[in-house]
Amino acid sequence: MYSVPVADILREFNMELLNTDVDISNMVINHPEVNRPALQLAGFFDYFDSDRLQVIGIVEYSYLKKMSEEKLRQTFRKLFNYKLPCVVICRGLEPFDYMLKYASKKGIPILSYKNSTTEFMGEIIRWLKVQFAPRVSVHGVLVDVYGEGVLIMGESGIGKSESALELVKRGHRLVADDAVEIKKVSNETLVGSCSSDVLKYLIELRGIGIIDIRQMFGVQSVKATQSVDLVIQLEIWDNKKEYDRLGLHEEYTEILGNKVVSHTIPIRPGRNLAIICESAAINHRQKKMGYNAAQVLSDRVMENIARSQSIVDNYDYK
Repeated sequence: MYSVPVADILREFNMELLNTDVDISNMVINHPEVNRPALQLAGFFDYFDSDRLQVIGIVEYSYLKKMSEEKLRQTFRKLFNYKLPCVVICRGLEPFDYMLKYASKKGIPILSYKNSTTEFMGEIIRWLKVQFAPRVSVHGVLVDVYGEGVLIMGESGIGKSESALELVKRGHRLVADDAVEIKKVSNETLVGSCSSDVLKYLIELRGIGIIDIRQMFGVQSVKATQSVDLVIQLEIWDNKKEYDRLGLHEEYTEILGNKVVSHTIPIRPGRNLAIICESAAINHRQKKMGYNAAQVLSDRVMENIARSQSIVDNYDYK
């Protein structure tokens, strides 16, 4: 189970804590969905998702304003009897006195968001989905190469970090080295980042030690997050193994149930891994845009065979 601190939401969306007497330092949200307590304000609390972040917009606010003072008091008392993680009032609307009174009594934070409810709902659902996404930590290096997220994997000491360093020198951006945290934000998208702030933008080079990519090459050489579009698996060259030389059929690596295009690259002296990674990223991007060089070659070969066969058939006929 994952959780999101209320303080992170407050900071991320530039909100204001209205009942400042409530300490939110240890408060968390444990559910990725949000709820607008419309029916609850009307007194219907069956199936109330009280563990979700509660959002009050202009519709709920207008309904509350039409209540009598006694009815308003009863509504808020009943609402805040539930263990709510927090309540967000949108459009910068002024909170009701009873709302602040009962919320502070129960230790429930009331947050104020300045913009529209629709905007907040869209942004908070998207953000929470990423925060609560299933995740896994893998041993590898993630680099942004021409906009494609290339995850370089392989045995320890095979040259992953050296390849990443050469790619950075060639103008690409490092996301994470050694430990990459990958989140499944949708059935099609995986997003990778550094698994620890301690390791962020650092690379280990055997024989040299730790180097700081951001300090050495500038902020343009690093990136906080990147989608994982391509996996390059490095391995020692095996003379007994046959490697794909055409690329007509895609291979895939499964990460959190998502299939990612994968290439196995054999390592031997003299091979420039950075250029190979660049070429793989460009080729992958071309395929996504509808151009497949291997298929073009195959089509040309089949056309030549068909043309030769036609010439033979015409000659035999004569």
